[in-house]
Amino acid sequence: MNTGVPDIVRRRLAGPGRFTSGFWLAAALVTGVGLILRLINLTRPKEVMFDEVYYANEAQDLLQRGVEWNPEDNTPQYVVHPPLGKWMIGLGEQLFGYNAFGWRIMAVVVGALSILLVTMAAWRLLRSTVLAATAGLLMSLDGMHFVLSRAALLDIFLMFWIVVAFWFLVLDREHRRRRWLRLLEDGADPDKRPKLGVPWYRLACAVALGLACGVKWSGLWYVILFAALVVVFDLSARRSAGVRRWLADGLPEAFGWTLAIIGLAVVAYLGTWWGWFASDDGYFRHWYAETNALPHDRPIDPLINLWHYHEAAYGFHTTLDASHPYQSWPWQWLLLGRPVLFSFEQAGPCGAASCADSVLLLGTPLLWWSFLPALIALGWLAIARRDGRAWLIMACALAGIVPWFQSMPAHRTMFYFYALPAEPFLVLAVVYVLGAIIGPPRSTAPDSDRRVIGAVIAGTYVLLVAACFAYFYPIYSGEPIPYADWLARMWLGSRWI
Repeated sequence: MNTGVPDIVRRRLAGPGRFTSGFWLAAALVTGVGLILRLINLTRPKEVMFDEVYYANEAQDLLQRGVEWNPEDNTPQYVVHPPLGKWMIGLGEQLFGYNAFGWRIMAVVVGALSILLVTMAAWRLLRSTVLAATAGLLMSLDGMHFVLSRAALLDIFLMFWIVVAFWFLVLDREHRRRRWLRLLEDGADPDKRPKLGVPWYRLACAVALGLACGVKWSGLWYVILFAALVVVFDLSARRSAGVRRWLADGLPEAFGWTLAIIGLAVVAYLGTWWGWFASDDGYFRHWYAETNALPHDRPIDPLINLWHYHEAAYGFHTTLDASHPYQSWPWQWLLLGRPVLFSFEQAGPCGAASCADSVLLLGTPLLWWSFLPALIALGWLAIARRDGRAWLIMACALAGIVPWFQSMPAHRTMFYFYALPAEPFLVLAVVYVLGAIIGPPRSTAPDSDRRVIGAVIAGTYVLLVAACFAYFYPIYSGEPIPYADWLARMWLGSRWI
């Protein structure tokens, strides 16, 4: 083995190592907190709320027929979202029945798993158990993540698969860089294009991206971003390894892998339509044959018919401009300009003459109002430190929000929960900035004092977020409270009512 690898090259290529037992204890704690919170009174309200009226029923249709169905006239139902999220909801209904617990339990499961994955990704990026646990805890205590983890809507499943893809992307970057380090240690010439092996994590990332699109098409933005990031990561690894022609030699291979990621994501996406392909009853399933009076489908017709289905669905999405009392614009999302009321009753009992029993989709205010300052600070730190981790977090956060601005001129109907895929990365942005406030570990007395002050600031912030979540918990969970107490929580008045 060649021990002459320069220390600077070794540091650039070496990964953070394996998870410690302390990390696993912290990760189990914050994930457990999130899971327990989401399971308490999961069946409140017992009836469907907001868009559960669509997705809980469509999930049941998929279990029974393989496609969505219109019971009024016993015909296939036209829907505009891919089926994977509804299949995942249907798994809960299959296990626990067609009831509130059954159609919500899978949202709880993937919500808790997303907390764990964000905690794990934070550790690998920031190499700090404290910061990783903070990321998981902030996810656990966010109101929007909490509400959507207890509802049979699609967005929590979209976010989950994006987080899975991000996790595999991080692992792929580490694996490829470690592979370069091993080759250098074995004496390989980096300019002779050594074999790096099959990037299994990269392939898993592509599959997860395809599954994200199989829940909602907005996962496409992360397909584009992650495919581009693979190019950046590969070129960076080659440069760190000392390849002289790192750009000229790396671009063709990286571009090839970009095409492979997109192709594999497409295959995974098509796989989510297996119920439609296997059925004779799906909407537009035999569109070409019926339109052209053919006796049966040609071998290529299922793909042609599905393409036609997608053209119709795309037309619906791009012309959706019906007004809705809870619609909002992307610039409002980080400001909590218009949350979404999922459920509201005045049933009680609550110990008062007038009660309120509501489920309001609203991010924990102190957390969400810190996202924009955190992004600004993150951008400054990314430039000042030349830190690729900061740029990575920034890009992933913006990919969940910025593309929606292009729909504003057409006045497309949009909702606050469209920002959910960005939330894990917004939390990582906050945690990165908290880490900068605390500072790196040092042994000198002045640095120790700075770390104590930074730790107090960061700890106070987390405690305030926890207190804010606890204060708003009744209107997240549908707990009956006096109407006056409910009204006191409407901090922005009519914008939240």
